[in-house]
Amino acid sequence: MYLLLVVIVVAAYLYCLKCIYYRHRRSLKHGIHALTKLNTYGSDMNCLVVTAHPDDECMFFGPTIIRLVECNVNVHLLCLSEGNYYNQGAERKQELFNSCAKLGIPSSRITILNHKNLPDDPKAEWRVSLVSSIIVKHLRAHTFHMALTFDGRGVSGHSNHVAIYKAVRHIASTHQLPNDCCLFSLVTVSLLRKYVSFLELPLSWLLPSVLCCIIGSKGYRQCKAAMLCHRTQLVWFRYLYVTFSRYMFVNTFQMIPRGPKVNQMY
Repeated sequence: MYLLLVVIVVAAYLYCLKCIYYRHRRSLKHGIHALTKLNTYGSDMNCLVVTAHPDDECMFFGPTIIRLVECNVNVHLLCLSEGNYYNQGAERKQELFNSCAKLGIPSSRITILNHKNLPDDPKAEWRVSLVSSIIVKHLRAHTFHMALTFDGRGVSGHSNHVAIYKAVRHIASTHQLPNDCCLFSLVTVSLLRKYVSFLELPLSWLLPSVLCCIIGSKGYRQCKAAMLCHRTQLVWFRYLYVTFSRYMFVNTFQMIPRGPKVNQMY
């Protein structure tokens, strides 16, 4: 009796996931239209993903990149370091190109910086003024209609991730953002929600967010293949992350508002 009840509950849950996924596939493009005026730009819509290290793009933003590419959005990547913490910068740079190829970002749309004042180091305090100037220069050199990055908790709490959010928030608050560009921050969830894999999808779907990107089993395999390109990073807990992290299946974003608040400059 109890076994039958468990089977029924599991079947109902899986059916719910299936309904959410297919409903999401129909609604995502409409949501992008509303948020970024895709009706005006058509296939010329450009999106910038700003990360701190090679592997951020697939560990944290994989579902979003995959879904945007499916919607014919031109996705660009700005990575602010080569990930040289263990003197593997050259290898990690090539791994990033390989990963992006799996996700659908061509090498011509990838920019990787190697700035002496932006080291890959969780103890390093990246200056907001420097990071914001780099991002603004990149935004103005291209016509980006949306830019995505971390929120104030940086998903993993990494100081380099948080520095990017502070810089982007500063850009928005000081009116340096191009008029046709919207900024979005990747929502950091609790540790429990972070590591329940696809079981977290209904909660992400139901909770309010400005943009929600969900992938199915095919997209997950694509995201996993991208992560496996980062061979220098494949220690044992990375395999656990690939299996259990909800960020391999879903991303939710909030909009970073334009406002008068001026963040402290560092």
